[in-house]
Amino acid sequence: MKTIYAMMIGAVIMLSGCSAEVGSPEWCADMDAKAKGEWTANEASDYAKNCILK
Repeated sequence: MKTIYAMMIGAVIMLSGCSAEVGSPEWCADMDAKAKGEWTANEASDYAKNCILK
């Protein structure tokens, strides 16, 4: 049973590192592809600061 839990924790850790860093060109492209209605207030603020007002 402990092995299963360890594998699940490992998978979560590995998958959490897959998103692009906020403000990077890849992140800006991902946000452009994402529907504007699905953005959080923090994402919209970060997008404006890092992708529009460079």
